[in-house]
Amino acid sequence: MHLVVEPFTVHKRFPLTISRGTTSETTNLWVILSAEGIEGWGEASPFSVVQEELLTTEQLLQQFQTLIPRLESFHPWQRQAIETFLCEANVAPSVRAAIDTALWDWLGKRLKLPLWQLWGLDRSRIPPTSVTIGINSPEVVQERINHWQTIVENPIFKLKLGNKAGIEADKAMLLAVRQAVPHATLTVDANGGWNWAEAIEMSEWLWQQKVKYIEQPLPVGEESHLAELYERSPLPIFVDESCFTSQDIPQLAPYIHGINLKLMKAGGLSEIRRAIATAQACHLQIMFGCYSDSSLANTAMSHLAPLADYLDLDSHLNLTNDPFAGASLEKGQLMPNHLPGLGVKCVLNPEDENPSCR
Repeated sequence: MHLVVEPFTVHKRFPLTISRGTTSETTNLWVILSAEGIEGWGEASPFSVVQEELLTTEQLLQQFQTLIPRLESFHPWQRQAIETFLCEANVAPSVRAAIDTALWDWLGKRLKLPLWQLWGLDRSRIPPTSVTIGINSPEVVQERINHWQTIVENPIFKLKLGNKAGIEADKAMLLAVRQAVPHATLTVDANGGWNWAEAIEMSEWLWQQKVKYIEQPLPVGEESHLAELYERSPLPIFVDESCFTSQDIPQLAPYIHGINLKLMKAGGLSEIRRAIATAQACHLQIMFGCYSDSSLANTAMSHLAPLADYLDLDSHLNLTNDPFAGASLEKGQLMPNHLPGLGVKCVLNPEDENPSCR
């Protein structure tokens, strides 16, 4: 098989601020795998759960450049051998994710089936996706709400809390949202921005504000406190940064209610499927999330969305120059189409800074 990797830069319509910082643009990598005259596509985007551990786009590209000469000796049918090779190479999970996604896209196109149909899934069971409101002043937050309401019908709002100014600032932001949309479903993601005492206080206060659940209330490395928080919180607790793959789930399962699975963290759709099965066996709820991903990666996740309880696949909706089109937003659901594989096409203007369409 032959592989090509092309960088592309995406710009956010609204910069996103979470407890760890602010992003306004990201340079991701488009992976094109070809064999037997068929192309499979994947995406790698840089991310970190601890800012100091961020792998840059350049570092990801270097990993691809090292891997490609050795990967080209494989055929896309050799999925097990390829996965073993990538694990032994100890590459970044987003690199594995892009290759694994491209392999699934290739297989779907080879068999002339969309992935959701290949896996025997029912698209009608896809839950609506939430849309994200980053940390900001109450005034700006209300502007963001107005914008999302023009895009999504009756949106579910995911609020990023963990403001460096403290939990009083978090409370002010949430109250501004509740004032603007008194009947909307609200969820909260602290991205590890609270300490133990703040997490306890906020879980009670957010329950009073009729928030549905809290995500990653404690920083990575403080999972030992989850057991007591689980006992004291009136709200369900999900983890994100604390859980990468299926192997992380069993030890967390007794102290949480759900997990947030992300393509880049897990290392591909194959591992997402394993993590789903593990979470189901542990009686946990399942959420799908994203980073600064385009429609390519989010469409890939949409094919497995009938197996999720909650979706937060909205990053591509906040891009001004998404170079891809795939799953469509229908009454809040991110719906994969009937095209084979991922069903993703390139919609880029050739004069844009991003790679040319194929």
